[in-house]
Amino acid sequence: MNPRLLRWLLPVLLAAGFLVGWQVLHGQLSPSRRFLLPDLAGLIGAFREHGAVLARAAGYTGLAALGGFGLAVVVAVVASVLLASSELARTALYPYLMILQMVPVIVIAPILILWVGPGWPSVIIVTFLISFFPLVVNTTQGLLSVELAQVDLFRMARASRLQAMFLLRVPAALPYFFTGLRISAILAPIGALTADYIVGTTSGGRSGLGITALLFSARNEIPALYATAITGCLLGFAFVGVVSGLAWLTLHRWHDSYSPSDK
Repeated sequence: MNPRLLRWLLPVLLAAGFLVGWQVLHGQLSPSRRFLLPDLAGLIGAFREHGAVLARAAGYTGLAALGGFGLAVVVAVVASVLLASSELARTALYPYLMILQMVPVIVIAPILILWVGPGWPSVIIVTFLISFFPLVVNTTQGLLSVELAQVDLFRMARASRLQAMFLLRVPAALPYFFTGLRISAILAPIGALTADYIVGTTSGGRSGLGITALLFSARNEIPALYATAITGCLLGFAFVGVVSGLAWLTLHRWHDSYSPSDK
């Protein structure tokens, strides 16, 4: 079988098996507990009934995730260049980056509400904090992981530090950068949804998926709650798909991580 066709066929078959297993598991539950796992017809009905609400909520969550993700990319690239350029900067700043990553969102959230209020600003900041660390760690590692022979060659050619950074280190760091970007693309929608659940607001009609899930849960609309979770997953797939496409466009012609069939 064609390897490219097999690559598309296997996920489809796995998804079909998952749906069949879902329906079978629903049927195995006692009638009094089947509400815990709605059947596929119930999920489809929830999407039909609440499709407009879910689409609007996904749009708001997606924009917040994109805002925090974009901010994380810009700040991480600048910080990575700084960290890779100076051992003193790495020694001074790296512990604080670790501390920033280790502070739980549940602790930061009330502080953000006090500083900037509930709503989009707080959601974007939380998304930034969650997305930032994988990007800066991977990009910095890439900038530092250049072969010594290549560094010596640039020194022999009397290249400036700026030339060595942008003509040697930055191209070599691109695979590392896209690895961090993929991880952050996974975390950004999760962070935005979680932040919306904690620091979001319903004022102005700008309810994201987190607030929407909270409202469905309060009304005990279980199929709609599952539909919200599926919508969040689809939003995450969209982010990762775009980043994977950018990585392929940038790397597939020259990097070993792509097989000949990918090229």
